Amino acid sequence: MPAPPTARAANGAVLAATGVQLAGVLDDLYADNAKSTPLGPVFKDGRPTLSVWAPTAQQVALELDGRTVPMRRDDTTGVWSVRGERSWTGKPYRYAVTVWAPSTRQVVRNLVTDPYSTALTTDSTRSLAVDLADPKLAPPGWKELRKPAPVPFTSAQIQELHIRDFSIADPTSKHPGQYLAFTDTDSAGMRHLRELAAAGTSYVHLLPAFDFGSVPEDPKARTAPACDLKVYAPDSEAQQACVAAAAAKDGFNWGYDPLHYTVPEGSYASDPNGTARTVEFRRMVQSLNGAGLRTVMDVVYNHTVASGQSDQSVLDRVVPGYYQRLLADGSVATSTCCSNTAPENAMMGRLVVDSVVTWARQYKVDGFRFDLMGHHPKANILAVRKALDELTVAKDGVDGKKIVLYGEGWNFGEVADDARFVQATQKNMAGTGIATFSDRARDAVRGGGPFDEDPRVQGFATGLFTDPNGSPANGTPEQQRTRLLHDQDLLKVGLTGNLASYVFTDSTGRRTKGSELDYNGAPAGYAAAPGDALAYADAHDNESLYDALAYKLPAGTPTADRARMQVLAMATAALSQGPALSQAGSDLLRSKSLDRNSFDSGDWFNALHWDCREGNGFGRGLPPAADNRAKWPYAKPLLTGPAPGCKEIDGASAAYRDLLRIRTTEPAFALTTAQQVQDRLSFPLSGPDETPGVLTMALGDLVVVFNATPTARAQRLPALAGTGYALHPVQAGGSDPAVKASAYDRATGEFTVPARTVAVFKRS
Repeated sequence: MPAPPTARAANGAVLAATGVQLAGVLDDLYADNAKSTPLGPVFKDGRPTLSVWAPTAQQVALELDGRTVPMRRDDTTGVWSVRGERSWTGKPYRYAVTVWAPSTRQVVRNLVTDPYSTALTTDSTRSLAVDLADPKLAPPGWKELRKPAPVPFTSAQIQELHIRDFSIADPTSKHPGQYLAFTDTDSAGMRHLRELAAAGTSYVHLLPAFDFGSVPEDPKARTAPACDLKVYAPDSEAQQACVAAAAAKDGFNWGYDPLHYTVPEGSYASDPNGTARTVEFRRMVQSLNGAGLRTVMDVVYNHTVASGQSDQSVLDRVVPGYYQRLLADGSVATSTCCSNTAPENAMMGRLVVDSVVTWARQYKVDGFRFDLMGHHPKANILAVRKALDELTVAKDGVDGKKIVLYGEGWNFGEVADDARFVQATQKNMAGTGIATFSDRARDAVRGGGPFDEDPRVQGFATGLFTDPNGSPANGTPEQQRTRLLHDQDLLKVGLTGNLASYVFTDSTGRRTKGSELDYNGAPAGYAAAPGDALAYADAHDNESLYDALAYKLPAGTPTADRARMQVLAMATAALSQGPALSQAGSDLLRSKSLDRNSFDSGDWFNALHWDCREGNGFGRGLPPAADNRAKWPYAKPLLTGPAPGCKEIDGASAAYRDLLRIRTTEPAFALTTAQQVQDRLSFPLSGPDETPGVLTMALGDLVVVFNATPTARAQRLPALAGTGYALHPVQAGGSDPAVKASAYDRATGEFTVPARTVAVFKRS
């Protein structure tokens, strides 16, 4: 083989040289042989065997008990291993890996934790030789844990929740900010989750809870804002400046910066040093299950917190240049925000599968949400599905077929348009039963997109055309009307479950399919069946729904009307076919004081407030400058305005729960095939004469009217004249007095719905 090309000085000294990217070679030589070799700590008869895949290492040794223990290399697999004694159980260890590091262009001796760690010391400085099957790590009742009855994924209602947000500001919690807060059954937060479960919420989706690198795990090492944040004005810059000064070492981060994929995060444990995090994570799952809620983990296998020779680099210091995705120049791709991984490489893909299976078997996690799933090969995600499907209650303690999978199917970066492999993107995952988030209806209901320079761009639920806010970004009245009707078409497709094949009359009067409707140059409909697309109006990313409404509704809109529009916007997801997700607290009008990216904004901007007397978080100061400064001119005049009170907060939450009860008790919202949706769901007033700002859906024995306008509206369906309908019993006997004014005229088939209201009518 010829030597790689080099650039040399006149005296022959090498100035620059190309290198060979070895991932493909390593896969060809070792991956197939290594695929069934156990990695990490594996116990037999009480004795651990520690194994690490490091095929390019010149030497690997184990550091344990203050001594260095040689490890044996298997030349067919590239795995180094050592059999230990019973006394090794629970002991800290790490590997000493002697290997060529391309980033330093020299042989280095890396002291590194185990990529397959099952337990860690504080701040992840050492792995622990721990057997997760040890009965001592199982809380009482763990083996016999009875889970809530599974619902079909097509009917799943999911609440997205951050562990620290949940309880850190809850004075009724005995374990604020910890896993154990979910065992505080009498806390305000757990009472609210039980109310949501009783109304039909089926899953709690936990933001990253694996070991991540951005929060000091020892509470004594953390900082807190050095100001009294409560004394500043609601539009002050002071709060964000004080929070930002402490952010690097405070107790808060979303956690999308993985360090060890298969160990619970230590900052949420009562003691980060050792196995308390294992036991307490299990107790959290146990308590959520006891409250009637299954548990989803947000997993981030698409990148690591660091790469190369960084102290927070694990994978890349064990097999440099393999686990991370490289660009043509040999640098690590960072399109995801951080150091991308390469699950297209066999052993990284295997790590993803092994890690998910461990969480399912050992922690009884009921579902997984893949961050930036489009950066994974479709084959990798399907391999996860296959591995989970093979888990049985008899053999593994869990029914893997009941475990749900969904993720972000965005298409961007160096892998975009299947450049390196067939990606797990929206269009490619259709028909797999693994859902992707649908941004189509999200943008239609909110207005504009998450990256608009002017945050006042309006949509269906934010007053476009029907209640204009005066921003030139919305265009002329005629442009607004045209765009609003197109948004209504996007919402129609969203309500079908984002089906590609669904045929309907669009707002121009044309018969069209979901796949033929335009969404920013892409097909609006991409799903093959309900369950391929996940509906949502807000999540942790971008402004919360309340904050989006604050920017987009006219500035003088009363808080009572804002609350009604919040419920209407959430209804477009909750009353769609297929699964739906909402951000925790959205039913309580949760605000992050207009912060569009609160990943490192501390408790002040992120904490949930379960008691309406504590407010909803609005007006806690201008949001952090790093991601929001461009919007401060729009934000400042809003933050001094009125915030909602208990009447609006509690009223919105109760009205949303009424909608959940309808959604989860009416079979018409649980259709499972595209043909069923085509046969039973229609939009009878669609066409060029449909009412801007009003969407009418007929669904089996139900008629649903979404009236997003500031006035009552009548919708006449002559084909239903003579047929009896009445407001759905849940709403007729429910919490919202306004919806009870909805009316139906049997003689004409006319449905009348109050302003800013979604009403469900049932054939009587």
